[in-house]
Amino acid sequence: MAQTKTNERTTEKQPLLAKSQPGRNARPVSLIYVPLHLGGTHRGASMGPAAMKVAELPERIKSLGFAVAQEIDIEVPHSVCWWDKDTQSKCVPEIHQVSEAVADAVETAMQAGNLPITIGGDHSLAIGSIAGAASYYKKNEQNFGLIWFDAHGDINTPDTTASGNVHGMPFAVSLGLGDEKLVNLKGFSPKVPAKRSALIGIRDVDPPERDMINQTGITPFTMKEIDHLGLGRVTDLALGSVGADVDGIHVSFDIDVIDPDVAPGVSTASRGGLSYRESHLALELLAESDLVRSIDIVELNPAFDVRNKTAELAVELILSALGKRIL
Repeated sequence: MAQTKTNERTTEKQPLLAKSQPGRNARPVSLIYVPLHLGGTHRGASMGPAAMKVAELPERIKSLGFAVAQEIDIEVPHSVCWWDKDTQSKCVPEIHQVSEAVADAVETAMQAGNLPITIGGDHSLAIGSIAGAASYYKKNEQNFGLIWFDAHGDINTPDTTASGNVHGMPFAVSLGLGDEKLVNLKGFSPKVPAKRSALIGIRDVDPPERDMINQTGITPFTMKEIDHLGLGRVTDLALGSVGADVDGIHVSFDIDVIDPDVAPGVSTASRGGLSYRESHLALELLAESDLVRSIDIVELNPAFDVRNKTAELAVELILSALGKRIL
């Protein structure tokens, strides 16, 4: 098995432009590119980071007034994953290998005072990014919350999955449920308590996932709640649900939470999702909380995109999460 490596390009940290600072806690950014496709069946997800680079992600972040302190490329094994008869989960050794590298990169970035943004790749990368953030908070004796945007629950386990695809399991893994090797990444579990976790935008949920969501104690917001209450109110409720005493929030944003008419470049599209403005509003409100300390943007699949429009949208959403304002 090929060894997973990180290729890091560090740029000199420049002071933030005072007139462009989006918030009180503006900090240098670490971009962590993870071309991971092993969690699902669509290899095109591995091209997501490249598409984001084509959409000038680093340059756009710098134009907002942030320093890009690091750009890190996580190496993903190219070997074919064969089904392991001892588990229902596919590619666990390879995904564990990548997750370790992602976790180390995220934790190191946070220790340096940077805000890590993990660019996917499929959603299984969140196993590593959340583990790295959780390790940082644990060592600093702090609490953090998790706000997860997704059309799907991503809360299957090896016992409930129909496909064996790990990109349908990372939320469960972060709550301490699932494959032991993945669950125990960084040596502890769970990574985040269910009571400090919110799931926004679900509309395509497997029956076992429905039971898991109801049993774990996370706070879910389906598209029905969003239609009824409005996404502004839902975002406020999600912030309240993770607790008033958190020291930071990890935002894990699956682009398929957005309606495919707006964001066609995803692996597992589901009709009836968030609009363009709703997506921005949610991230703008989270940015205003000054609690966002780490971010995932995942499941961009250029193979299904149209003229890179979804990658362009993903870049815009990151800028909103960093605090870009209209005025």
